[in-house]
Amino acid sequence: MTAALQNDHPPEGGWTTDDLDALPEDGRRRELLDGVLIVSPSPTRIHQTIAMRLGVALEEDCPDDYDVTQAVEVRINRTRSFIPDVLVTTSTAAAREPSRYEPHEVVLAVEIVSPSTRSIDRVLKPTLYAQAGIPFYWRIEVEDDGLVVHTYKIDAVNEVYTETGRWTKFVDTGEPFPVNLSIARITPRRR
Repeated sequence: MTAALQNDHPPEGGWTTDDLDALPEDGRRRELLDGVLIVSPSPTRIHQTIAMRLGVALEEDCPDDYDVTQAVEVRINRTRSFIPDVLVTTSTAAAREPSRYEPHEVVLAVEIVSPSTRSIDRVLKPTLYAQAGIPFYWRIEVEDDGLVVHTYKIDAVNEVYTETGRWTKFVDTGEPFPVNLSIARITPRRR
């Protein structure tokens, strides 16, 4: 467990969520992909500003039966565990004051794409979130001319997401609840 982390060798059979639980609380963002430990670098100011502003904006419009939070673990199974940048859960699940959620408690997972997570956020996470049954997925891309918010809804039969919008000025969607959000509101100031 923690000895495996210290000598760079994974536990026999790969990492599990039990191994994650045994690791020290040191502020590192650790996720699991089929028993492989993924440790992400610290997020940038831009990434964190987008997450903070989006969370506040969603919270303002959020109905009582949902809750908005940031960077809380979603345990998909014993060898898969991810930490969305922003997530909307059921208020019943949030009332437990959890340090992690089960996939059926998550309504929306949002990932803000960083250079080191492009493939994970564009391909891998949406595939696995859809297979886990999370109804909605948003991906935020930081481009030279501004932010682009891609919104998706699950096709539960095929366990894949279908795109419901590509937003550059406003996110205007009725799902998972009515959202009319100016992209400028979540865009970090240029320094």
